[in-house]
Amino acid sequence: MSMADSRPIGIFDSGVGGLTVWKELINILPNESIVYFADSKNCPYGSKSDKEIINFSKKNVEFLLSQQCKIIVVACNTATAAAIDFLRKNYNVPFIGMEPAVKPAASNSKTGHIGILATQGTFNGKLFKETSRKYADNIETNIQIGVGLVEMVENFKADTNEAEVLLRQYIEPMINNNVDQIVLGCTHYPFLYNRIKKIVGNTATIINPSIAVAKQTQAQLLKYHLETSGNDVYYKFYTTGKIKIIIKIVKQISKKNHKPFIFKSL
Repeated sequence: MSMADSRPIGIFDSGVGGLTVWKELINILPNESIVYFADSKNCPYGSKSDKEIINFSKKNVEFLLSQQCKIIVVACNTATAAAIDFLRKNYNVPFIGMEPAVKPAASNSKTGHIGILATQGTFNGKLFKETSRKYADNIETNIQIGVGLVEMVENFKADTNEAEVLLRQYIEPMINNNVDQIVLGCTHYPFLYNRIKKIVGNTATIINPSIAVAKQTQAQLLKYHLETSGNDVYYKFYTTGKIKIIIKIVKQISKKNHKPFIFKSL
């Protein structure tokens, strides 16, 4: 029987969006400690070049490795698209990335029309193109770059009328084009769920890939025998941006969790 590995899981994102993945991880892996890194100073990643995103991702990973992380979740669709192949080649820990949820959207669609809301970086990525070609070849895919949405979340404006006005510009054309599945292709976007649901109603299913990523992380921990027994569980949060934002969001989404929380600004 292998010894329990008490080292933490590492998560990074361009900002607070990856907290949607953290939320799912603490639900299914309550015995695991987690270190979260938000690179909010450089947020958003979506409009940046692949070279810039790879450099940011390297720094993020090296910080998490300095925190003794045993497995790293790239909780950013844009960083996954640009950098995950590089990270897997250059660092000797398992990586879990964000996969565009094209497959479940295409397989569950009754109308043959799906909508995907994501960043320019995600749509430009090899992973999105390959997944679309493989699973949605006979499906009409309505893609929309969510310009301004990440900034809404980062500034704690996700559940505001201002956010809804912007979302309507992006989502109503999809609904008018008969989509019945809408993929949230950025980890920031589940924070906008209430406003998206108000616009969509019962006309389309909203797909949040964070749940599948949490399950994949669980599977990789088992595969590599990295699971722990759950003693002295803690959650650490580091940000290069405004610490009050991450504190506010973490406390909002983890009201029933009584594990130790540590927040630090870098």
